[in-house]
Amino acid sequence: MRRIAAALLVPLAACLALVGCGSSGGSSAADANAAVKVTGSFGKQPDVSIPAEKASTNLVIKTPIKGTGAALGSANTALADVAVYKWSGTKHSLAASTFTTGPQLIPAQAGLPGLAAALKGARVGSRIVAVLPPKYGYGTSGSSQLQVTGSDTLVWVIDLMQQYSPTQSAAGTQVSTGGGSLPSVAAQPGQEPVVSVPKSAAPAKLSVTTLVKGSGPALVKGDTVVAQYVGVNWRTGKVFGTSWPSAQGAAGQLLSFQVGGQQVIPGLSNAVAGVPVGSRVMVVIPPALGYGPSGGQPTAGIKKTDTLVFVVDILGYQPAA
Repeated sequence: MRRIAAALLVPLAACLALVGCGSSGGSSAADANAAVKVTGSFGKQPDVSIPAEKASTNLVIKTPIKGTGAALGSANTALADVAVYKWSGTKHSLAASTFTTGPQLIPAQAGLPGLAAALKGARVGSRIVAVLPPKYGYGTSGSSQLQVTGSDTLVWVIDLMQQYSPTQSAAGTQVSTGGGSLPSVAAQPGQEPVVSVPKSAAPAKLSVTTLVKGSGPALVKGDTVVAQYVGVNWRTGKVFGTSWPSAQGAAGQLLSFQVGGQQVIPGLSNAVAGVPVGSRVMVVIPPALGYGPSGGQPTAGIKKTDTLVFVVDILGYQPAA
C-alpha cells in the first residue's frame, strides 16, 4: 500500500504503530501486577502507583474510569492520550506520554497482544489501564524506541477520546473541485480522492483551496487534527502517500498532528489553521515548505525541488490544552 514518508510523523507516533496479536490472561489478589493503581482525572497526566517489587507474568486490565461513549469498533482508530511506564525489576519509570504533547492515534487492532485485549470493546470516554508482561507486549526483543528490554513489563494508561472509521471522509458541503491552474479533484464518499495535476507550472506560493466546507469549529494553533489524506507529487502526478485503505484490502492509517506544530511538514501544518472541522482542503506546497530544506524524500520519490499536493479531510480535532 502507498504510505506517506516516515519522516512526516513524529517518533512517538511510530512507537504506537504496533504489530502482532494475542489474548489476555488472569491474575490473583496477591499479584503485584494487579496492585498497580491509577488515579486522576480523564485527559490529565495520571498518578500511577506501581509496587516496589518484581512484576508477575499475568496480564492485568482495569478500567478506572468507565466511559459512556460508543464501544470502539474493531476496524476503527482511537484518538487517545497515552502514558507508558517501564517496570524493570523493583523500579519503574515513565517511558513516554502524550498528555503534555497532544493525543495520538491508536488502532483498535493494536498489535501488542495485551493492548489489543485491553482495547477490545472499550468505550469512548474510558481510561484503560493495561499491565503487560513481555509476552503480552514487545516480547523478548523489546522496543528500542521506548528503551524497553525483553524482560521489562509495561504499564499503559490510555484515555480514549474519540474514534474514527478507516473510510470516514469530510462531512461538509461540496463547494469546489479545484481545476484551472490548480489540480482538479474527483471523489466518492468513503473513497480516496483522485487528483489530476495540470501540465502548467506549479504555483510558487502555498495554496489552500476549500473543496468541501465543514460546519465544525475553525482549527487554531495547538489543536490536534485527525485527518485522511492523499499526497501527490506535482512533477510526476503520482500518489506518494495516503491514509485511505487500498483497493487491494490493505488497511489505511489516519494521520494526526498539531496545527502549527512540527509533526508534519510546515506547509501542511500551517495550511489547516482556520479550516472548519468537517472540511476537505487541497493544499499545494512549494518545496521550501515541504521537503526541500531536508533535501527531499528519495524513498517516496520526492526531490528537493518538488511541489506537493495534499487533499486533506479534517475528520475531527482535540482542542489545544
